Amino acid sequence: MTRYYYDLHIHSCLSPCADDDMTPNNIAGMAALKGLNILALTDHNSTKNCPAFFEACKRQGIIPIAGMELSTAEDIHLVCLFPELEDAMRFGEEVKKHLMPLNNRPEIFGNQLILDGEDEIVGEEELLLISATDLPIDEAVTLAKSFGAHVHPAHIDRQSNGIVAILGDVPEEYGFRVFELRERESLEKLSTVVEELCEDTMIICSDAHHLWDISEAENCVLLDDEPYSSALVRKRLFERLERADMV
Repeated sequence: MTRYYYDLHIHSCLSPCADDDMTPNNIAGMAALKGLNILALTDHNSTKNCPAFFEACKRQGIIPIAGMELSTAEDIHLVCLFPELEDAMRFGEEVKKHLMPLNNRPEIFGNQLILDGEDEIVGEEELLLISATDLPIDEAVTLAKSFGAHVHPAHIDRQSNGIVAILGDVPEEYGFRVFELRERESLEKLSTVVEELCEDTMIICSDAHHLWDISEAENCVLLDDEPYSSALVRKRLFERLERADMV
């Protein structure tokens, strides 16, 4: 078993609320300096920077995960992680159909930059990405899983866009098995509200919008990676997420 340090909630410069310095190569470089091994890119309601992110992580010897932070109609944020990049990209195209028909105003909300593997700007997303979609939470979970995603609620210890703050708890019918916290100290308080929340079902992620936000090498998962390949490590990680055994 090998110890893998992770951060599974990171925004690039495609998310309008993130720094323009959050380019795929800057993210991968900072993560490498911090000693991280597995990273997930989870921009708001889009996956368009995931291909460049995969290229950048490969150069740094980091295992990349394609993901998205999906905003439901209730404005609850869900982290959707995909074993395969191609499935993530197809899901991104589907989610775009559910965005509000509002164009981004960069001077107000920030840029939404699409980059290539060399961090060159190849486009900008015109639709505003930080608005809620028209997908109620139950439909959002079902849709993401139909594309092969693992889904869990983001930053449940946060008032803004956290499922506990909005709904009061985490309804069992959504089938969540893993719960993201930003602070480990939140576990004791929230475990009285979310019965399933414990060390095994908790992951700590940064929700990084700036390079300095990216997690230090503190949170890890033990994975059987023999015979080693990045594809095997990614597979083993998703197996742990699905059986809610992250310690």
